[in-house]
Amino acid sequence: MNYFELFELPVSLDIDQTQLKANFLKCQQQYHPDKSANKEEALIRSSEINQAYKTLNILDSRAAYLLTLVQQDQDLEQSIHDLDFLQDALELREAIEEAQTASELKILKDQIHSSTQQLVETFKNQYNQQQWHEARDIVRKLKFYQRVLNDIDQAEDRLFDDNFDLDDEF
Repeated sequence: MNYFELFELPVSLDIDQTQLKANFLKCQQQYHPDKSANKEEALIRSSEINQAYKTLNILDSRAAYLLTLVQQDQDLEQSIHDLDFLQDALELREAIEEAQTASELKILKDQIHSSTQQLVETFKNQYNQQQWHEARDIVRKLKFYQRVLNDIDQAEDRLFDDNFDLDDEF
């Protein structure tokens, strides 16, 4: 099953997220176990639909899936060897650890989004030119940035928890 075909989307890194969500919900209704005579098959199909949605909904997973479709997804879990990127990554991690306010974390998030956009454009070029080694390297970097964004979300949660006091008046 091709996930893009399942949700009636073009095979592309750039997809309409609203259309993805709408088509996901339509598929879920169609294959909901409570509406099917064959519940076991419906559960399997529903699980496949959920996996397809999760894959296409997240940028780095969608890029990796594009490589899967052309059988170029090997070694995506391999380490990143770009020394400049690794140095920037180390500095980024340190900045997250040192951040004391939500605004500092937002600045870091904005930097990551900007860097991600640059990587997206480079990925699309490399993918279209069938430069698979470079495209795989970009997917690794996108996956790293996604993990960093998750870490920033956790840091924001910690800041919120540290600043939240039940005795505060609302």
